[in-house]
Amino acid sequence: MGGTNVWDAEWEVNEEQARTLIGRQFPQLSSKQVKRLGWGWDNTVFLIGDEYVFRFPRRSIAVGSIRMEGKLLPKLEAYMTIPYPKPLFYGEASDEYPAPFLGYAYVPGDFPIGLTEERRALSAETLAKFLRRLHEFPVQAALKCGVQQDHRNLTDIASRKVKLEGFLSKVVEHLSWEESGVIEAYISRLQKDRVEAVNALLHGDLHFKNMLVNENGIVSGIIDWGDLSVGHPACDLSVAYSFLPPYARGVFFETYGGADEETKLLARLIAVYIPILILMQAVDDGNEAIAAEAKSNIMRALSD
Repeated sequence: MGGTNVWDAEWEVNEEQARTLIGRQFPQLSSKQVKRLGWGWDNTVFLIGDEYVFRFPRRSIAVGSIRMEGKLLPKLEAYMTIPYPKPLFYGEASDEYPAPFLGYAYVPGDFPIGLTEERRALSAETLAKFLRRLHEFPVQAALKCGVQQDHRNLTDIASRKVKLEGFLSKVVEHLSWEESGVIEAYISRLQKDRVEAVNALLHGDLHFKNMLVNENGIVSGIIDWGDLSVGHPACDLSVAYSFLPPYARGVFFETYGGADEETKLLARLIAVYIPILILMQAVDDGNEAIAAEAKSNIMRALSD
């Protein structure tokens, strides 16, 4: 069973097991090569041939998300302006593996790691249009599919600030003196305790590990929809701070349709919060490339 970190798995699936589980339920795929692509906190991901991706939950908490994705993701098609993984194969729990799993159309692209600021700026309008349409999806229709409403208390800045201070103390030795100073100064300036609730359908986990770019560095895919939820749009708008350089944010918010100061305040906080979590996990995994990218996301979020 799981260990002490929130990202520790309750059960793991290796390539051999994935091949067996997929082959039993979807014999038409049994001749295809199975290759592990990676894993997040909640799922292990496999490439099947070069056409499909399968996600297997690693923790019981992820099972509800997989079921909800299976219902809601197909309904989003008319709203999507960036390619996303649409579910095609619905795997059932069995004696061999205790959870449902999903197979999707493969979305090609690379993770946006180490991109120049100029390349990042090219995606400002693309990302803004994508989020404008996603946030227009009817909230009631999403709730009917089992999407949770603000289960993370996004608008509670005071408690997020306390958590952020705790995370910072865990990674401070992996930051430069200047980096930790900038983050500490930002946290101490955060005086607001809460922002007004606003409800929109959210991707819920929009960061560099869930985005793909094409050969020009332009965002070409949004993946890992396991955190689909209803809540404050600032959660997704955080990408304007973590991913885009300061000079591209104006065009982003203009294209999106504007955002008030409270929304921007919360978006910036989440743009620091998520990469700090990613940094903690990268340090735990010894993944220097992801750690470096997480740090640059934090520094970008805190620059104007």
